[in-house]
Amino acid sequence: MTTQPARGASLAPAVPAEEAGIANYLEKHPEFFERNLGVLAKLRLPHLRGGTTISLVERQVEVLRERQGASEERLAEFIRVARANDVLADKIQRLSRRLLGAGSLQATITAIEASLREDFDSVNSRLVLPGLDAAQAPGVPERFLRAVPADEPAMRSFETLFNGGKPRCGQVRDIQRDFLFGDEAATIGSVALVPLGDKGSLGLLAVGSSDLNRFHPGMSTEFLARMGELISDSILRFR
Repeated sequence: MTTQPARGASLAPAVPAEEAGIANYLEKHPEFFERNLGVLAKLRLPHLRGGTTISLVERQVEVLRERQGASEERLAEFIRVARANDVLADKIQRLSRRLLGAGSLQATITAIEASLREDFDSVNSRLVLPGLDAAQAPGVPERFLRAVPADEPAMRSFETLFNGGKPRCGQVRDIQRDFLFGDEAATIGSVALVPLGDKGSLGLLAVGSSDLNRFHPGMSTEFLARMGELISDSILRFR
């Protein structure tokens, strides 16, 4: 989230040298206009939105209105973010309850897939678990689970992600997208990658979107990290 200063309240240009004395005097004697109301009444300033002139008091009122408008915009943004976080927290809770109710590795993976699809509305997710025998999780959608050999060469392309140990959002290399999404790779515009376990020791979760801007480097990954921890702990119970 970014904010911009209110129009009319930004830093003014430097005061010309020949007027510096006047500016300094007024700064040191802010009560000057209180003692000289006649002078205050005669002051005229350019209007913020036109070529007319207005009084100093009118200008101050406009500046205050601009500041109030900016404050209201920031407050609205804070409320929007808070509501979005509440929604995410609720989804994380649903995932947690699904995982708590899973009594096997198969049920755990099935719960992860169902939560991502139903709670998070993510239909392009992949769970990559190196060293897992697919026979350990029968019935899990093949499209979601990627059970690959422990020494799968394609996993080396994610070493930077694993070494960082934190989720990453944005674009991925073609070799990574092809490995994760196969025939559907061409439809993926952006991806969220979540390492699982200590530095990806368990594998990774990839959530793809056709929207180029759905996942971007500037977005917060706090909830993705929490999701990764929940999934990792749940898988470790049965590995």
